[in-house]
Amino acid sequence: MSEKFETGQVLEGKVTGIQPYGAFVALDDQVQGLVHISEVTHGYVKDINEHLSEGDEVKVKILNIDEEKNKYSLSIRATQEAPKKQPRRPRNSQPAQAQSQDNNQAGFNTLKDKLQEWIEQSEDRSKTYKNN
Repeated sequence: MSEKFETGQVLEGKVTGIQPYGAFVALDDQVQGLVHISEVTHGYVKDINEHLSEGDEVKVKILNIDEEKNKYSLSIRATQEAPKKQPRRPRNSQPAQAQSQDNNQAGFNTLKDKLQEWIEQSEDRSKTYKNN
């Protein structure tokens, strides 16, 4: 096992292979680690090939070293600044602009507007049925 690497260290590596679950990164001629797909970047990664290619030079942070299994867990995401979080809107709400556009659209009627029309239709039907 190499004594020159330790957990928390940030260094440059080269992508040597890509699998659906992550990318293998060579730290030097003898040591290689895995960047799990969840550690490629902030946010969801559906296809790792959209973010990395074999031969890419990447900055990685060593998350964990399993000396018995000679496995290095690496992260590219840990070397990047997290994106600023946008304030969340409830899922069913619309921006104010979209709501006002809905009210101005042709053919849009509120329940109050339609109620009188429905009452009149109902009265007309009941008169028709009484006469028959």
